[in-house]
Amino acid sequence: MKKILKILDTLSEETRMRVFLLLTNGDLCVCELVNILNMKQARISHIMKKLNDAGLANSKRDGKWIIYSAKPEALKLGVVKGILGDLKISMSDLKKMRKCKNDRIRETCCK
Repeated sequence: MKKILKILDTLSEETRMRVFLLLTNGDLCVCELVNILNMKQARISHIMKKLNDAGLANSKRDGKWIIYSAKPEALKLGVVKGILGDLKISMSDLKKMRKCKNDRIRETCCK
């Protein structure tokens, strides 16, 4: 029960939910998240720590940068499936995510 409560608590904040929804659509680096959300890197890092601690996100180091993704095990949990069934990524966030990918933000910023 503690695991489920931690997940619900983590996703109860709008920005953390937005980030999680973004990650369910593909892996993102810090620069991409900064561009999509128009937030400072420190705030993104804080959000990602919360998502990691709740078991919702993975991170892997690529040089000095960190690439984030939704944790596959988390996506299989009933509570997460229910949330994802009811919520979809906003069109604005999706457009910004696609623009980051098309503009190759990761290659220009993170390498």
